[in-house]
Amino acid sequence: MDAPAVFEARGLSKVYRMGEVEVYALREVDLDLFAGEFVVLLGPSGSGKSTLLNILGGLDTPTAGTVRFLDHDLTVDDDRARTRFRREHVGFVFQFYNLIPSLTALENVALVTDIAERPMDPAEALGLVGLGERVHHFPAQLSGGEQQRVAIARAIAKQPDVLLCDEPTGALDYETGLIVLQALADVNRRLGTTVAVITHNASIAGMADRVIRMRSGRITEVERNAHRLAPTELTW
Repeated sequence: MDAPAVFEARGLSKVYRMGEVEVYALREVDLDLFAGEFVVLLGPSGSGKSTLLNILGGLDTPTAGTVRFLDHDLTVDDDRARTRFRREHVGFVFQFYNLIPSLTALENVALVTDIAERPMDPAEALGLVGLGERVHHFPAQLSGGEQQRVAIARAIAKQPDVLLCDEPTGALDYETGLIVLQALADVNRRLGTTVAVITHNASIAGMADRVIRMRSGRITEVERNAHRLAPTELTW
């Protein structure tokens, strides 16, 4: 890649201890994520995908190994420093939308922009994901796909360097999932945001610059796509 590395992970391991039993979620993983790329992480449940993303995003810490974000070593940070890192540099999108029911779409997004250093206008963020005419609707008035797009708008409104998505289409049907994937592709293309998407759906791999396959806590294969497909070109 000609682009600079946003993340450099080296020798990442994560061990959970249950009594005298050790369970390895990650085993000596090396990974770089580059500025502006769209990456898909594939693997079965329990392969370590979410653990890896959580460590990159500062939600978890490794048992061993290092993670650098640009020129900063995240593995030496305390809780306060990791919180600041998440607030300033990372947007998260999860399978469930985590919207506040009593707030409109605009107000849900504004919650993030109120604490961001260089926020985007909430209405602009909603417009980027195709919800410009739904800004004053409450979550109960929105479909599942629209709620997920509000969650994406909320994540990008602070203009993060990287957007980390854990099964963002997992709770959606095929047609709705395509709309959400298109929103993520648009964010990547129009804003230049590095996007990493966890999925168990191998069909989504076609829209990535790189596909990272995981199993049993290890990266087993890294593939580069010569041509990225649009979400509408995917075969599910």
